[in-house]
Amino acid sequence: MIEQITSVVREAGRILLQAGRSKIMEKAGHANFCTETDEKIQAFLIERLKGVIPEASFLGEEDGQDEFQEKMSSGYCFVIDPIDGTSNFIYSYRPSVVSVGLLKEGLPYMGIVFNPYDDMLFSAIKGEGAYLNGEQIMSTQSPLSESLAVFGTAPYYEKLQERTFSIAKELLTQCVDLRRSGTSAWDLCCVAMGRCALYFELKIQLWDYAAAALIAEEAGCRVTDVDGNPLSYRGATSMLCMARGVTQIPSCFIGS
Repeated sequence: MIEQITSVVREAGRILLQAGRSKIMEKAGHANFCTETDEKIQAFLIERLKGVIPEASFLGEEDGQDEFQEKMSSGYCFVIDPIDGTSNFIYSYRPSVVSVGLLKEGLPYMGIVFNPYDDMLFSAIKGEGAYLNGEQIMSTQSPLSESLAVFGTAPYYEKLQERTFSIAKELLTQCVDLRRSGTSAWDLCCVAMGRCALYFELKIQLWDYAAAALIAEEAGCRVTDVDGNPLSYRGATSMLCMARGVTQIPSCFIGS
């Protein structure tokens, strides 16, 4: 099954690569955009993935399919982000990725994240490890003090900005340096493959993390909300992903 899903995601990535200028629509929240290409890729993924698991339900960022329903907590449910990093896509700032997570009985079962610009496909099945283009990956064992950290600014939620940058300012003194890519799925995969040791964001949606959080966990990361609680896989959450070398939650998250 993972081979079939991977093939579909790769095809979706080709649509992203071949896309030209795309009509832009604004959604609720600061600088929250959707493009015709987002909608085109989501429709393609749903159509093709129905052929893989006909009985599966679908939750996607676009076209009003973004509400988690109780029926999605049983059986299979595909959770789709057709373009994670839409603003990057609009401004030709790399990367943007295609993200497809598969829940089974409401829990993460399979995850695929594809960066078509660099031909990097991350995949994981629960309990079977994380892979990049078929080669197993593990997160870094280096401590935070010897590593990069990456964060998201939760840009659609302006009330979180002050707290986000307060944490980031303190975190900067505890790591080598900070990075921000503009796509949470990619950030999680960067921790999974050892480029960074930690990622945080104060609010991301289920379609942002359903695939990449599993990939990170299978690469040995500890993935929780910023208070250290397990993820619910029901909707929006804060996110803290720590590589194997980060054994304790940094002080900047405690009581923040």
